[in-house]
Amino acid sequence: MPSLQRIESQVAALPAQDLRQFRSWFDEFDSQRWDHAIVADINNGKLDSMAAEALAEYGAGRCKSL
Repeated sequence: MPSLQRIESQVAALPAQDLRQFRSWFDEFDSQRWDHAIVADINNGKLDSMAAEALAEYGAGRCKSL
């Protein structure tokens, strides 16, 4: 059985308490991975064009308060 299918099967078989603990761990793990990815994108300039566009829209008065 391929590893992903094995993991899915094992997660599906977890008792409720273990599943809650796993879900909590995975949410934190996933959040940290996303945080690292967005920081890397910022540091590599991948968001620069979107930031420039947003600032231009704001400077042109095409934004409204939330």
